[in-house]
Amino acid sequence: MGRGWSVRSSHTPRALPALLLGGALCLAATAHGQPAARSPYTEVFYPSAGLRIHAYLYRPDGPGPFPVVIYNHGSRVGREWQPMPFEHIGGLFTRARYVVLVPERRGYGRSDGPTWAADVGGDKGRAVGRLEAETDDVLAALPFLRTLPFADASRVGIMGWSFGGIVTMFAVSRSGAFAVAIDQAGGALTWNGNAGIRGALAAAAERTTTPTLLQVAENDRTTDSITTLGAIFQKRGVSHRMVIYGPFGPPQTLGPGAPGHQIFSARGMHVWQADVLEFLGRHLGPGMPKP
Repeated sequence: MGRGWSVRSSHTPRALPALLLGGALCLAATAHGQPAARSPYTEVFYPSAGLRIHAYLYRPDGPGPFPVVIYNHGSRVGREWQPMPFEHIGGLFTRARYVVLVPERRGYGRSDGPTWAADVGGDKGRAVGRLEAETDDVLAALPFLRTLPFADASRVGIMGWSFGGIVTMFAVSRSGAFAVAIDQAGGALTWNGNAGIRGALAAAAERTTTPTLLQVAENDRTTDSITTLGAIFQKRGVSHRMVIYGPFGPPQTLGPGAPGHQIFSARGMHVWQADVLEFLGRHLGPGMPKP
């Protein structure tokens, strides 16, 4: 198949571009042998630096073209190979009329490459290099998106949580392709213990001019990873908004640790979704087809 792009499965009868046809379209079967409900996403594969990257593609109804949001997941130690399509993210944005791509960066899902543990292990000095390599996998999605007739590749936003927030900031510091960025607690769990990540995130904020929404909960491990970037943007005059939410989680979890980090899971989406949609609409444009 041309240039390594392929499709694994789809829920939708809408035609995919000719470049992608020929991939296996399949439905899971239930324990009783009956077809299960079709998935709301299409699984696709695209190339990145000699690797095959697995991703989940969501699209609204209609021909489009629609603006695009790339969503970057966080780490999941011990569950790297477990599929994580982030259907709550796909549903949120497709309802708002955006195409959504959720890449499984190297070492996750069915993507090629070593896991974080195998590549980095306990060596903190290798963390930034690994996250930059994962950023390569995200930037490699841009040529793939240009092949989709229902995606407006001239209007692309990028969003990520935790490690995905770091990758989001690295991506916008390396490419001008993004109209907007959303950083959800990027680096909050590693900020205090890894000077390399602190320095790399600050350097990314010094390079980018992409309008950015910075979000974190008051009871995450730290808010410094967000407030530091906000201060840099303020000094440089980069369009941004910073939101620090109140403590998140049931009362019994509001002690030591980082319960607030989970605000950006599906459980906390009701807290931040309006801020995300407003910021996307302002900088990426409405999720509606071109006239």
